[in-house]
Amino acid sequence: MAVPYANYFQLPKVNPKGHIFGSSSGLNTRASPAYCCLRTSSPISHVEAKVDPLLDSVKWDDKGLAVAIAQNVDTGAVLMQGFVNKEALLKTISSKKATFYSRSRSTLWTKGETSMNFINVSDVFLDCDRDSIIYLGKPDGPTCHTGAETCYYTSVDNIINDPPVDGSKLALTTLYALESTISKRKEELTENPDSKPSWTKRLLLDEKLLCSKIREEADELCRTLEENEDQTRTASEMADVLYHAMVLLSVKGVQIEDVLQVLRLRFAQSGVEEKKSRKSS
Repeated sequence: MAVPYANYFQLPKVNPKGHIFGSSSGLNTRASPAYCCLRTSSPISHVEAKVDPLLDSVKWDDKGLAVAIAQNVDTGAVLMQGFVNKEALLKTISSKKATFYSRSRSTLWTKGETSMNFINVSDVFLDCDRDSIIYLGKPDGPTCHTGAETCYYTSVDNIINDPPVDGSKLALTTLYALESTISKRKEELTENPDSKPSWTKRLLLDEKLLCSKIREEADELCRTLEENEDQTRTASEMADVLYHAMVLLSVKGVQIEDVLQVLRLRFAQSGVEEKKSRKSS
């Protein structure tokens, strides 16, 4: 169960413009337990020393706000946009939960505090002009209040050229658009078994055929190296491997996001250590 933020931090007073009293950055560092958290998390206190300059470096607007975009660390999906002030950014850095500033209510709010669908922030990025922010993190569930995965599911192309019969579509990158198409073919097998046949449906229905194609395509990919074929050929064969492997993931009920999460968690571990851990488990 998520623990309320108040159990960890007591934020300093905020003036009517949303700024915190004290210090050059508008933050009272001595009075803020949030800074205490940052100090205890670093034995040499280098984090604390960098927070004030970091907050000062952001180009806040005349209301002390900047745009903040939440992005899924594994899928790359843009989840939502909000506004933040210095206090909201500090809270996000210290709590690792995406926190914003509500302009209508003039108060901070943490995504998920009501729905429990928090966005667990792994890193924060500033753009080159320092006037917009990205919260890179992992959502606990749907981000949009409508129940959609992201708040971006209204396609301008659909509006101009008439929306599809099945409704809105999420803003998907290439890999996830492919996953979505494979998923639709899988649904058609049960919903409309007499629908138009496709190669994807054949693979979904024939595990032996699917596995043989994955082995075949993997071998052809290796040949592009062994036979010194050009880069275009390598990219083409890798695309075949990815496509067929993703059909297998669909058969197994595994999402590509799950695979990317496994890869991300391995970043801090050497390949040798990772293989040893597999044997021990």
